[in-house]
Amino acid sequence: MYYTRGQSRNKYGAIRQTYNGYNYASKRESTKAWELDQLVKAGEIKKWERQVKVELYGINGSHICDYKVDFLVTHNDGLQEFIEVKSPITATGEWRIKWKLLEDKYGKDHRYKLTVEF
Repeated sequence: MYYTRGQSRNKYGAIRQTYNGYNYASKRESTKAWELDQLVKAGEIKKWERQVKVELYGINGSHICDYKVDFLVTHNDGLQEFIEVKSPITATGEWRIKWKLLEDKYGKDHRYKLTVEF
């Protein structure tokens, strides 16, 4: 079930959506939340979280920034998957740098998977 909050749009033109009592930046994000709920109900994934804050650090260990990934999915086998829902217009230079830092932190660790859905 989707609800639109007064047709308010974010800076990229996406209409904000409410699903299951939570606000999402776009209909695509709220649809993804619904899909993840269906996967939990079907027993295909263990759980999922929304807007998970990840601290990102540089090569010398200094804190560079915090990044909120759209979804963190815990699969039944323990694999954790970071999922980012993007459109070409929201894939900004700043986002690309943060995603590269996230890849640097988790990309080579077999316990994690990083996914961008365009």
